[in-house]
Amino acid sequence: MLYRTIGTTGVAVSEIGFGCGGNAGLMVRGGFDEQCRIVARALELGINYFDNAPDYGDGAAEENLGRVLKALHARPLINSKVEVRARDLDDIAGHVVRSAEESLRRLGIDCLDFLQIHNGPRAGPTTLEGRGYKTLSIDDFMRPGGALEGLRRVLRDGKARHIGFICRGGDAREVKALLDTRLFSMINVSYTLLNPTAGMRCPTGLEVDRDGGNVLGQAATRGTGAAIFSALAGGFLTDESVAGADRHPLARAVDREADATREAQRKAARLLPIAVECGWTLAQAAYRFVLSHPGVTTVLGGFSALSQVDELCAVSGAPPLNTRVLNQIDALWRSNFAAA
Repeated sequence: MLYRTIGTTGVAVSEIGFGCGGNAGLMVRGGFDEQCRIVARALELGINYFDNAPDYGDGAAEENLGRVLKALHARPLINSKVEVRARDLDDIAGHVVRSAEESLRRLGIDCLDFLQIHNGPRAGPTTLEGRGYKTLSIDDFMRPGGALEGLRRVLRDGKARHIGFICRGGDAREVKALLDTRLFSMINVSYTLLNPTAGMRCPTGLEVDRDGGNVLGQAATRGTGAAIFSALAGGFLTDESVAGADRHPLARAVDREADATREAQRKAARLLPIAVECGWTLAQAAYRFVLSHPGVTTVLGGFSALSQVDELCAVSGAPPLNTRVLNQIDALWRSNFAAA
């Protein structure tokens, strides 16, 4: 396992991180023994960064990770998050502090290494309903009593060492405004072979749901690290998905008949021959692509099984994609993954 330093923090994290979210499902729906076995293997292979959130199983992922690490007598670097919902808008700063304290209790630790706002910044007013938390107005980040004030309190009180936030696409201007405060050490962002726009200008011809606005470049120039989530595009960039196989029992199910599912599988299938030619699985090729970007610090693996940990950790230290492979991928982008 190779390690990369997070921005200007001096903190070195493994190129492959451990994501505890519900898409892979292990830390939400897995059994304790299986969780221990897979986390122990990840630690053995050199993973030292674990990414969690209260929303993952309504706190279950934090509680489960805390129990597993206690049983293994391990203390890796831990990131968790704060979800700001409609009920929290009158006291966002206070909610950030309370959420951090609840995460510490569930994890069984005294201080988070990183704490992020799980809402992505957006222009215009905050519009949240029910349990929604995907975005938060940039004004609600920056205003007195807002999210940034809450994060400052957490840092002041020693409940977290570093802070960050999530980028969700279509938010490059707001991301820049937050990065310009020079307070944030780590962003989480999606950057994939299906949508590479978080790391580059959108290739001519490629259609994407949300333009990432090259926020990886913005973060790098400001000394901020970047953790990549959903590097497999929600599990579609795998050999198994292309073959139409069922997902792992712990993983979140997808609607096989949905147009979006079929389109993602079609695009992934166009990438598979490139991976095969390189001697990799499609998942390995997807991770190697992400790690080739100089602005990426770590890729968060969503692991459902032990074999997946071995498969993806093997990517660390592999050579970057060569020009010929990159040209093949670029041609697919420019054709919007059109059939040959």
